[in-house]
Amino acid sequence: MNTVVLGVTGGIAAYKALDIVSSLKKKNINVHVIMTKSATKFVTPLSFQSLSQNYVTVDMFAEPKSFEIKHISLSERADVFLIAPASANIIGKIANGIADDMLSTTVMATKAPVLIAPAMNTNMYNNFIVQKNISFLKSLGYYFIEPQSGRLACGSIGKGKLAETENIVDLTEMLLYKNKDLKGKKVLVTAGPTREDIDPVRFITNRSTGKMGYAIARAARNRGADVTLISGPVNIKPPEGVRIINVYSAEEMYDAVIRHFNDIDILIKSAAVADYRPANRSELKIKKTDDDLYIELTRNKDILLEIGKIKKHQIIVGFAAETNDLVANAMAKIKKKNLDYIVANDVTMEKSGFGTENNTVKIINKFGEIIELPNMPKEEVAHEIFNQILKNER
Repeated sequence: MNTVVLGVTGGIAAYKALDIVSSLKKKNINVHVIMTKSATKFVTPLSFQSLSQNYVTVDMFAEPKSFEIKHISLSERADVFLIAPASANIIGKIANGIADDMLSTTVMATKAPVLIAPAMNTNMYNNFIVQKNISFLKSLGYYFIEPQSGRLACGSIGKGKLAETENIVDLTEMLLYKNKDLKGKKVLVTAGPTREDIDPVRFITNRSTGKMGYAIARAARNRGADVTLISGPVNIKPPEGVRIINVYSAEEMYDAVIRHFNDIDILIKSAAVADYRPANRSELKIKKTDDDLYIELTRNKDILLEIGKIKKHQIIVGFAAETNDLVANAMAKIKKKNLDYIVANDVTMEKSGFGTENNTVKIINKFGEIIELPNMPKEEVAHEIFNQILKNER
């Protein structure tokens, strides 16, 4: 089980750290909390103790619960050291090597990756000294997650709100993932559906939610890749640390893929791109009449087919969402489109395909070898795809 040591400093955002502990625990991550004395003025240690199910450390000289040097044992136990919220004070201490309480002392002693989530007044955050300290720590390899902009507790509006729990936990998971076998690789992922407008209020689309593509982008990022995600319209937050390009139509997705293709090592095209679009888009809403409505459709460019013609060193992975003749249809696509792999799934299967958390797929390579995977979470499917790519690269 992975262990996160969470440092909580004084500030109104301290209560949000409770949600961070809860979210980490739900992911089966062990959490040890260190609070500064200022933090205890906002939230009680008992609250963190109840959620983390571990003793909370505040006083450096408190009676130990076991025979160990607390700041050393916690620093060695940490797989990731997270400070959220991080005040200007703790950032300044770390940057200048000051270790005068349990939190600053333990940070100095750890060899684990340190992720810092600042939260403070806008003017404090923008202060030259604070920004200089942040830049210095980044240069030393400390990780930061940017605060949000919005209305702050002091009443001012600007940058300084603690980043959302989901984003903090997402980056923490990235740092916990130790296998960085994609480091140095540039991965391009497409995800979600495209939309083809009929008129200003109607469009043609499909059932894709983007969950598989976003899981692939997150898995690649966790394994150290430089990831660009080209996404159609979805309702998913992009993973932290991933470059996101939002597109709408099949034509926009084609242009984005072509623009970035020469600079990448791996393309995983999991987006469900519309094969057709209306030949003529109405600039005004089409009014209902007593007659039937006929819409002429014209073909969109086949992105994989076009990419397959110009690929050089790149590895290309396609997806085949089928309702019948799964393997035969998938193998035909590999040959026709010059792919290295295709991930085939029967979208009629229960707990698989569009909108589900899991997927049941077959990974087929260009030599016709089939790796059949059981039903599993989409992020595990994503890792299996990369496992196959790296296995055959060696």
